[in-house]
Amino acid sequence: METALTRLVGVRHPIVQTGMGWVAGPRLVSASANAGALGILASATMTVDRLREAIREVRSRTEAPFGVNLRADASDAGDRVRILIEEGVRVASFALAPSPELIAELKEAGVVVIPSIGARRHAEKVAAWGADAVIVQGGEGGGHTGEVATTVLLPQVVDAVRIPVVAAGGFFDGRGLVAALAYGAAGVAMGTRFLLTSDSTVPDAVKARYLAATVRDVTVTTAVDGLPHRMLRTDLVDALENAGRARTLFHAVRRAAGFRRLSGLSWPHMVRDGLAMRHGKDLSWSQVLLAANTPMLLRSSMVDGRTDLGVMASGQVAGVIDDLPSCAELVERIVSEAAKTLEDLARFGASP
Repeated sequence: METALTRLVGVRHPIVQTGMGWVAGPRLVSASANAGALGILASATMTVDRLREAIREVRSRTEAPFGVNLRADASDAGDRVRILIEEGVRVASFALAPSPELIAELKEAGVVVIPSIGARRHAEKVAAWGADAVIVQGGEGGGHTGEVATTVLLPQVVDAVRIPVVAAGGFFDGRGLVAALAYGAAGVAMGTRFLLTSDSTVPDAVKARYLAATVRDVTVTTAVDGLPHRMLRTDLVDALENAGRARTLFHAVRRAAGFRRLSGLSWPHMVRDGLAMRHGKDLSWSQVLLAANTPMLLRSSMVDGRTDLGVMASGQVAGVIDDLPSCAELVERIVSEAAKTLEDLARFGASP
């Protein structure tokens, strides 16, 4: 199934596995790439040295193109961009809009730049700066998300820009891929669906929590870091929403200390990153610290399996997923289902 996305990045299928912190590591990314999708390595939870090692590990497992997701507002974003260029990574994905200077540096080196956006004006901005494509995430998507549903946001963006648009938020099967293509997208990006595969390194107990969730068990809260964050509702989320300011600050400092030890970042560095994540919001110091060390809350679940101590970012599609296929099985299923859906539509259109 050739689209503007497959031609742009050189993959077989118009499917993207998104860069999820602590989840999208070398094993999942290489499995996605070998299945014909665009696997994206999550770098925000890695040190700079580990990023280079992870890129080389992916390359040792696959000859297919893959990408790396970066935080554009990170203080070491320039260093990470240079690693991508030096290691010959095909695609640079950004959770926030990269600066025109970063886009220009990457494009000059032949790297395809694909920022993720949540509003039409952001798509217009990065397109004007030279982005090669955009991933458009509607409110159904997991992690930090907006309020506008994919079915409303996607056609807005498709009509506004002249670069390939990849749809994210609410996709998990071949029918969704066809629907996205009908809206004018060049493919779909999926996070939760790839998290729930046998190639994902997320602990089995955590996967079980996702599989048991209904669509009503996936909520949006600002209690974690002051920004709208879609995740599974847990006792921890309830506790954060009901905690007083002093207790919230205590937990924020404790978790920030843990992330500082793990990442090697200094306190000033972490505070700068936390402040950068405010995006103009009026956050308390507790929320600034939580924003800086949200990776620790995710790590507790996604790496350590502690669903009682961590948060579990999730798209609403968790409520309709009930199995753990391999990436190869998942991609083949989606492509086959999309082909059948297109055939059914063609017969419908040809009927008198």
